[in-house]
Amino acid sequence: MKGYSVSWTKHKNEPFFAAHHTTRQHKCIQTSYQNHSPKLAAFTSKTTLPIILPAFVVLLLFVTSVTSVLSQPIANQTLKAGAELNKLTRIRAHLKKINKPSVKTIKSPDGDLIDCVLSHQQPAFDHPQLKGQKLLDPPERPKGYTNEETVVESFQLWADSGETCPEGTVPIRRTTKEDLLRASSIFRFGRKPRSVRRDSSSTGHEHAVVFVNGDQYYGAKASINVWTPVVTDPNEFSLSQIWVIAGSFGNDLNTIEAGWQVSPELYGDNYPRFFTYWTTDAYQATGCYNLLCSGFIQTNNKIAIGAAISPRSGYNNRQFDIGVMVWKDPKHGHWWLEFGSGLLVGYWPAFLFSHLRNHAGMIQFGGEIVNSRSRGYHTGTQMGSGHFAEEGFGKAAYFRNLQVIDWDNNLLPLSNIHQLADHSNCYDIMAATNNVWGTYFYYGGPGRNIRCP
Repeated sequence: MKGYSVSWTKHKNEPFFAAHHTTRQHKCIQTSYQNHSPKLAAFTSKTTLPIILPAFVVLLLFVTSVTSVLSQPIANQTLKAGAELNKLTRIRAHLKKINKPSVKTIKSPDGDLIDCVLSHQQPAFDHPQLKGQKLLDPPERPKGYTNEETVVESFQLWADSGETCPEGTVPIRRTTKEDLLRASSIFRFGRKPRSVRRDSSSTGHEHAVVFVNGDQYYGAKASINVWTPVVTDPNEFSLSQIWVIAGSFGNDLNTIEAGWQVSPELYGDNYPRFFTYWTTDAYQATGCYNLLCSGFIQTNNKIAIGAAISPRSGYNNRQFDIGVMVWKDPKHGHWWLEFGSGLLVGYWPAFLFSHLRNHAGMIQFGGEIVNSRSRGYHTGTQMGSGHFAEEGFGKAAYFRNLQVIDWDNNLLPLSNIHQLADHSNCYDIMAATNNVWGTYFYYGGPGRNIRCP
């Protein structure tokens, strides 16, 4: 499929790339009296009634208490069934909200259903500030933008079916009941765990990143090597992305994020998938992955955000990467996203943000994993290729051609870069520069190992 691609380049030396029980008790007592003779019955009534009455009361109390105890599980089951029914009702309502009517549905080889939704009916236009608006025309690319690399054309896995979405529609990965059932709650579905990074470290999340700060930034661009890292726990993930950041690392954190991720909880499998994310309140109540809430406006009919990327890199084998660029349109101020070899995917309207309405104060590139320590020790979830940076090309994952965009819409190489690995015995990073890859770095690791217990 022409246009959105995964790059692959080579170089020889340099890297290019219980109610019935009570009734029966009563019946049994009555029958024992009826079977006696009248004489015996009279004798019994005169001599034993004072004894039988208290005994009967005790028995009745006993049966009542047993009935009460037996009824508790039934009541609990009834409450549980009611809660499950209520949950399923809320799930159906949420699915109806985010899965829009389609004019065509494409079955992906990995089991995904890709719905071709009319552009003006996509989730973004549920937002009150976007209702009735039309898609914007493509913005001007940054100055110094080139796309002259020799590439091997590639595709997202769903496009391998040979089907495409018609013009005037956007491809959207359908969300299923199973997707929602895997989430911790319907409210949190499609949102990152509430974990605000402070100087690139936070409990449960680990990073290996290169970053620049101390200036005003209007975008970033890089080519990101694609792998299939092992994620050992269903609620963990492994991702490689660009962060465009503004605000503090408190509750006012604004981010735009794009890259690839493996997330069994979100997608139900272990494929690397092209994804986006945004938040304006440090992952609390605003923003989401992909198109799982109103916000990001998609303009492209060839890219399905959240769909699997194919092909992927192999150890000591061919290497593939994806181009990702996020930049602020000087004319309207919206943040645009480009994927692959020059394909505009869509944009985040500026009004979604507070600090990012103006510019970013930090740009980051690199990997992130979740370490839940569910077994009492460090996770074995891999970052990148699952190999440390020093293994180099074909073995360790990389980012190459790192650039930022300035106030005048110029693409520039990075200067005054910082590199940081939260736990370098688990995941590390090595940055460098050359004439072929510009600013680049290798990063990642296996997680738990003899030096990372």
